[in-house]
Amino acid sequence: MSASLSTVAYIGATILFILCLGGLSNQETSRRGNLYGMVGMAIAVIATVFGTQVTPAGLPYILAAMAVGATIGLYAARIVQMTQMPELVALMHSLVGLAAMLVGYANFIDPAVSANLTPAENTIHEVEMYLGVLIGAVTFSGSVIAFGKLSAKISGKPLLLPGRHWLNLAGLVLVIYFGYAFVHAHGVSDAMMPMIAMTIIALLFGVHMVMAIGGADMPVVVSMLNSYSGWAAAATGFMLSNDLLIVTGALVGSSGAILSYIMCNAMNRNFISVIAGGFGTDSSAPAAAGAVQPAGEVTPILAPEAAELLRDAKNVIIVPGYGMAVAQAQHTVYEITKVLREKGVNVRFGIHPVAGRMPGHMNVLLAEAKVPYDIVFEMDELNDDFPATDVAMVIGANDIVNPAAQEDPTSPIAGMPVLEVWKAKNSIVMKRSMASGYAGVDNPLFYKDNNRMLFGDAKKMLDEVLTALKA
Repeated sequence: MSASLSTVAYIGATILFILCLGGLSNQETSRRGNLYGMVGMAIAVIATVFGTQVTPAGLPYILAAMAVGATIGLYAARIVQMTQMPELVALMHSLVGLAAMLVGYANFIDPAVSANLTPAENTIHEVEMYLGVLIGAVTFSGSVIAFGKLSAKISGKPLLLPGRHWLNLAGLVLVIYFGYAFVHAHGVSDAMMPMIAMTIIALLFGVHMVMAIGGADMPVVVSMLNSYSGWAAAATGFMLSNDLLIVTGALVGSSGAILSYIMCNAMNRNFISVIAGGFGTDSSAPAAAGAVQPAGEVTPILAPEAAELLRDAKNVIIVPGYGMAVAQAQHTVYEITKVLREKGVNVRFGIHPVAGRMPGHMNVLLAEAKVPYDIVFEMDELNDDFPATDVAMVIGANDIVNPAAQEDPTSPIAGMPVLEVWKAKNSIVMKRSMASGYAGVDNPLFYKDNNRMLFGDAKKMLDEVLTALKA
């Protein structure tokens, strides 16, 4: 493939990637956006593999590696459950970071890369390599820790070391010092020690950064690591002089940063406070010291009674959470929705921006269950409608419907925008137990006079509700 044809292919792929991001901004166009992204990636891979930068001798190795990677990807896509998507995304981010590290080291030890460069060009290229390995190392180790937290292999409780901010500052100073030594080193052997030292520091920083972030902030972590992986890809593009990789990385990096900002706003948090270490403990943790403790008694309800409330309602809002994902109850939720709508009940879904473990987690689950897009609403679109709602049904959500965010100024989640389900005439909360949510904060909603608790596995309870509705 000629250089001019590769350039045209890269331009086409870039346009498709932009259309992909535009399509993913809306549920109705998300499938088309995904298609644009897949076609764009296929064009980019073909143009790169058969372009001028790949020699005929190296082509078989590249094709073999692609075959192995494609096989692993197809296998993972078939066996990974929808509930495991957050940790899969984190794992994919780690691979991007690892790739950036490996490309950086490959460029560093290959003498042919800098053979024809002027001293000024060589200095610029060394800075590109250094930054690429730095960003890649942080992304890799941070994503591995995020994978561990999201898959419950590591506790969601933040690890807040004494003087952690000073440790981060010391690491930054050392990275700058080794960067100076790397650029001014003579030859690969002299520059190897600063590069390895920086890599170790960056890997430790990635671990420390994500370990200090609480479980309730994990959706922000996922989008943040998505941004980091984009910047790592862009840095790799500079190392390889690949314009498409630079543009694609910049698109992913900037969109991930914007998404992180939106997620932080949805939690009434700022990005710096999340990075510095946010709230969030494991589900068995007690409420924060000094917080107002909920008072009163809970009122349990059985599935047939819940079905009766739903049957008599005219307006119903369903709020899904991670518990629905764990129980894989989204298909039963759709069947209940269909039965209620056939009876003339106005059923809508309220989605909090940080519901689940990754951005858009609930939207993906509902789309998988064929829930119509036009009855799925964001929190801001629906919050004012709760006072006119007969039944608000919460399925496995906790922190995103916690009235303490508005009623208790001492609560760790004070000021966080939440779905105001307690303002509905009746609310039904489905949970396995009275354990606190991912933020480790007790929920006064459970003790409200108009609230009923439907205890048990969400899938089993919803099946019983569905059976009662059809009876």
